[in-house]
Amino acid sequence: MSVVGHDEWLEARKQLLAREKEFTRARDELTRQRQALPWEPVENDYVFDGPNGNEALADLFDGRSQLIVYHFMFPPEDDVGCKSCSFWADNFNGITAHLRQRDVAFAAISRAPLAKLQAFAQRLGWTFKWVSSQGSDFNYDFEVSFQPEALARGEATYNFAKLQHASSDMPGISVFAKDENGAVFRTYSTFGRGLDMMNTAYQYLDLVPKGRDEGGLPHTMAWVKLRDLYDR
Repeated sequence: MSVVGHDEWLEARKQLLAREKEFTRARDELTRQRQALPWEPVENDYVFDGPNGNEALADLFDGRSQLIVYHFMFPPEDDVGCKSCSFWADNFNGITAHLRQRDVAFAAISRAPLAKLQAFAQRLGWTFKWVSSQGSDFNYDFEVSFQPEALARGEATYNFAKLQHASSDMPGISVFAKDENGAVFRTYSTFGRGLDMMNTAYQYLDLVPKGRDEGGLPHTMAWVKLRDLYDR
């Protein structure tokens, strides 16, 4: 840390501003490239258990032509969802109405049974759509859940590379589009650090001098816990 007068601080801030503008322009170009990716047809007829009963992937669009799915880590044997995914959910809960205004539907999908998802959502006060993929290959096909035998053989793939640890579920985001004939396509998926930009709390923490302050922790998100536990 260094302490300086206003003029020196202002000069340092302007130098950083120039770098920030370069980054913004580079990010805008990366966004254009992301939006221009080719589309991959979704050929399987995935069916989910949702609040309206059985729902196909096409149903999750809810009248929109675009769909964002958050792959929420919540395997069937667990009683609560992943605390890190819950941290992300606190950041996207409440924005679905704004997404709908831009022709975008949103849903979280997990392998846990619907009753567990609904109970956990009620506990945390979440209102976003959340459906269960239990009994479906959806999570496995989109490489956010992994069969035990694939893990044992070291053949599980996550973030477009070999999974480096034996976890049954991992987080991710996938984007889908539906054409005028009702066909569904995957347009984008992101995993790992690719999720950072969707976490508003992280973006605010990156503004302060201590940042995310995770250097001395056993792992980067060791500080995160379920929101309803912070007041206890």
